[in-house]
Amino acid sequence: MATMRFFTDEDVYRAIAEKLREAGYDAVSTPDADRLGEHDESQLKWASHENRTLITFNVADFARLHHEWMDASRHHAGIVVSSQRPIGHVTRRLLNLANTLDADEMQDRLEFLSNW
Repeated sequence: MATMRFFTDEDVYRAIAEKLREAGYDAVSTPDADRLGEHDESQLKWASHENRTLITFNVADFARLHHEWMDASRHHAGIVVSSQRPIGHVTRRLLNLANTLDADEMQDRLEFLSNW
């Protein structure tokens, strides 16, 4: 059972990755990875290559990318989408998700954070 590793997209608070690290998870933010200004598909490709679940507030674009990738039989390490919520709210729900699913279960999944 592999533990999820995270990558927070540019529109997600940098503090989310910090909070996940404090909780013992491997998490990097877009600035940490020196990926500021990259387009959405590039971010997803990088996260997939690094076997990181991508976290974003950009629900529409990443839901579309997920479906395009699935239709093309391309794989990713998971995408978590959410509306913009307070840092504590997002962190609690992400920790609930990470404590419930492992990295293998997250493969090719699109999860709405509001469900967690």
